[in-house]
Amino acid sequence: MSAFANLRRPATIAVAIAASLGIAACGGRERPEADLAAAQVTTIGVNSYLWRAALDAVSFAPLLQVDSNGGVIVTDWYANPNNPGERVKMTVTILDSDLRADALRVAASRQVSQSGTWVDAPVQAATVQRLEDIILTKARELRREAVS
Repeated sequence: MSAFANLRRPATIAVAIAASLGIAACGGRERPEADLAAAQVTTIGVNSYLWRAALDAVSFAPLLQVDSNGGVIVTDWYANPNNPGERVKMTVTILDSDLRADALRVAASRQVSQSGTWVDAPVQAATVQRLEDIILTKARELRREAVS
């Protein structure tokens, strides 16, 4: 027998032992059940249902910044073709990995055109609240669909 054969034999035995231990560990019948529609889904940095719903809700506006780890979506200015003298910019922040109303924050800025210059204008609180409601409703629908 060569000197190399003696060196390989302990390595082969070690591999065989490790493989048999690995197989023995897999022999259990009980497996944890995966809840695909859990309220806390974080394959990205934040709740994926809220993330997808938020992207869907602001998809009409061009995106300026998207950070799925930090949970931030910032749109660029968007002017409705039916009202070109007004534009809006939104920031959606997902604050938690749970699907909860307080895990979502929406901020909006609005400007109106006055003599060719954009001037800041107030945003109605109901507008921001409505966008939050749309995102939360869509996120809940996505979760329900995952259960079905």
